[in-house]
Amino acid sequence: MPKMKTKSAVKKRFKVTASGKLKAGVANKRHGMSKRPQKMKRQARGTFVLFEGDERIVKTFMPYAR
Repeated sequence: MPKMKTKSAVKKRFKVTASGKLKAGVANKRHGMSKRPQKMKRQARGTFVLFEGDERIVKTFMPYAR
């Protein structure tokens, strides 16, 4: 059988950690940041680990992620 393909959008948006969890960027950071509170901008830096329910959904599009 041929290899299964990973969704291109998932490849770009998520990374798998060494323990098999998924990391993603925080939402709502693209534009209009001047009107957002400083606390929100600070907390939206970097990445976060997905919740289990969301992780299960995303991993269906990543056949080789563990």
